Amino acid sequence: MLRKMGWMMLAVALCWAPWTLAREVAGVVLPEQVSVAGAPLKLNGAGVRSRFFFKVYVGALYLTRTSHRSSDIYPMDGPKRMQMHFLYSKIERQKLRDAWVEGFVRNLTSAQLSELKPRLDEFVALFPAVVEGDVLTIDYSPRYGVQVSHNDRLLGTVYGADLFTALLKVWLGEDPADASLKEGLLGVD
Repeated sequence: MLRKMGWMMLAVALCWAPWTLAREVAGVVLPEQVSVAGAPLKLNGAGVRSRFFFKVYVGALYLTRTSHRSSDIYPMDGPKRMQMHFLYSKIERQKLRDAWVEGFVRNLTSAQLSELKPRLDEFVALFPAVVEGDVLTIDYSPRYGVQVSHNDRLLGTVYGADLFTALLKVWLGEDPADASLKEGLLGVD
């Protein structure tokens, strides 16, 4: 009897296992855990970036430990990842770059913008045009800095934890790109 119950419990656990290993958002399957610079990161939250009723991308934020507060996330030590899975048919590189600049202007002080400007310019220049199905990955690790990849191909690296915090403010700041996406990334939706 105990042996039979053990097998039943194992069968139930195996049936539920896929749900604990991935999450689906707008048709995009997101792993619950990834690795950056050898460190395991947990999916903090995910959501859809929309603009004028169009779904632009699914954003996913990975951290060493989860938090529902931006103020706790910004100073977090260790690696972090922000991933963008594009749903929109095509976004030209200049439109993508302009969106970054707008996000920085809306969420950073003039002193922060001035201090980070050379690195922000270097970061923004890395981005290509994207099409539906493309994935942009922005990883931060103290050892490597901020690394930008397009469909798993490294585009470049820009150094500084303060730069990654500035990037996070585009999504999690006082004037985020999309309030609904912010809630999703914070895991409060």
